[in-house]
Amino acid sequence: MTVTDIQSEGRGYPSCAAVDLAAITHNLSVLRAAAPGALQLATVKANAYGHGLVPVALAALDGGADWLGVAQLAEAFTLRRGLDEAGVPRADAPLLAWISTSSSDFAAAIEADIDVSVSWTWVLADICAAAREVGRPARVHVKIDTGMSRAGSTLADLPALASALRMATDDGLVDVVGAWSHMSRADDPSEAGNASTASHVRIFEEGLAILADAGITPRIRHLAATSGILWHPEAHYDMVRAGIGLYGLSPDPAVATSEQLGLIPALELCAPLTSVKVIEEGTPVSYGGTWVAPTRRWIGLVPLGYGDGILRAASNKARVVVHTASGPLNAPLIGRVCMDQFVVDLGPAQASPGTPTARSGDAPAAPGDIAILFGSGAGGEALADDWAEAASTINYEIVTHLGTHIPRTYRGHAALAQERNTHE
Repeated sequence: MTVTDIQSEGRGYPSCAAVDLAAITHNLSVLRAAAPGALQLATVKANAYGHGLVPVALAALDGGADWLGVAQLAEAFTLRRGLDEAGVPRADAPLLAWISTSSSDFAAAIEADIDVSVSWTWVLADICAAAREVGRPARVHVKIDTGMSRAGSTLADLPALASALRMATDDGLVDVVGAWSHMSRADDPSEAGNASTASHVRIFEEGLAILADAGITPRIRHLAATSGILWHPEAHYDMVRAGIGLYGLSPDPAVATSEQLGLIPALELCAPLTSVKVIEEGTPVSYGGTWVAPTRRWIGLVPLGYGDGILRAASNKARVVVHTASGPLNAPLIGRVCMDQFVVDLGPAQASPGTPTARSGDAPAAPGDIAILFGSGAGGEALADDWAEAASTINYEIVTHLGTHIPRTYRGHAALAQERNTHE
């Protein structure tokens, strides 16, 4: 990506998150090959893990995804509107949302053809009331708590929910489309991790049996997210949910990297340097002076900070690649990440102390040169995994933390269609 590309697409904001939609569809094909007998749900929650909700959803559908899934019902409404505006028939884009509250607008969800998750009888009562209001049944997926201890009905509570579901089905108020759950340690290949996953599968089976005893036979059973798709075929059932792998990132790079899995990271985060100057030996950098120049140094300023989702915990640990006139330059992040910017070390500077920047030799980079924070790694840039390691977190957090105000640009076979729909 060139400076011109960023300036033309950035709408006044200097940084850019460029998303490769072809990588999205490629990653779906990799995950489908790992679970060839199952339907595929593309998980696009949290603004598609920071990549952009509607464009990624369209690319996923174009790449053969059978379903779409988000966590928040509000995001499901946004997605449904976007798909409608893009001319996607609702029958071609089944959509599941799994977080609701007592104030959720289930009537609007029914009218928008959004499937909802149900874990408790009180939620079912609200859903049934909405179905009566709308005049057609709600489509629901029963959540079974198999060991995550978040949403989901425990085995002790499930018989009551199953009985209520049966009555609601007989009354024509609900259609039990699915039964589902989530596994907490499917990315953990240790003996304890595998035992946990086996327990999740066993409890899920027990939950399905309880539903069957009440006369409830869901058409779609789904338990596996990306790690389950890749490493636990016994958990594939009727549908799998492509999450972090959809975006080209490994559920656990310590088990297998994206490259080893055949996945392509889809997001590249970049920004132009806004300043290049020389500082003297012994000069502290940024708040707290946690980095001090060991010699005269060229430093650059990158206009991204923790207000944009760049984790402060990566201070003094991460790196960027600056694309200069002389080629790519590795530049360590130095000092603390600020709210809107951080500093990188561009290398040693010539001339004696006190010499102005303009007379300190050839600058290794110039304002406007593009700093790549992370991307696919194809150009030697860091990966989201590298930033995660620097910040002692996971790659999920690196990409989903990016502020929505950072412009997203799209390339790949679905990008032109999305641009056309945006302007119609």
